[in-house]
Amino acid sequence: MELEKGYIQVYTGNGKGKTTAAIGLCMRAFGAGLKISFIQFVKGRYTSEMKAFEELKIEFFQGGLPEFIIGKPEKKDIDAALKTLNLAREKVSSGKYDIVILDELNVAVYLGLISEKDVIDLLNSKSQNTEVVLTGRYATQKIMDMADLVTEMHEVKHYYTKGVGQRTGIEV
Repeated sequence: MELEKGYIQVYTGNGKGKTTAAIGLCMRAFGAGLKISFIQFVKGRYTSEMKAFEELKIEFFQGGLPEFIIGKPEKKDIDAALKTLNLAREKVSSGKYDIVILDELNVAVYLGLISEKDVIDLLNSKSQNTEVVLTGRYATQKIMDMADLVTEMHEVKHYYTKGVGQRTGIEV
């Protein structure tokens, strides 16, 4: 099965669920027999979806480093993001994938790891039939303007304000 036309989707905002929504779309696409590449920017730690992707043989690449970026990114953070961007550009433009999910790409731009122009160039290079999904807080207006679908997750209430940490299978 192949998509007739691929659109650009953006999941952004300060609420929980952007990556989770992208994983849900990934599972639906997998069930429909679509070819998927799921690429994470910034993240470099184990998350539970990695096991599912491995068992289902869904192509997955994690391009972040294990440490959180606090303050100004280091050269190693920028190098990792640029390596991931180059991989993403290859996947998005190849015509071999029905869906390419670029998880936390908006955060990579916000942190200054890659430029907004790099993302716009990547989106302009996409194969006509490839759906591209960008997740992460802080999507820029230009990126949202390029998108065909923008969903903003808005936090109304979250249990972390009561001291609940990340839970395996829910947040990680």
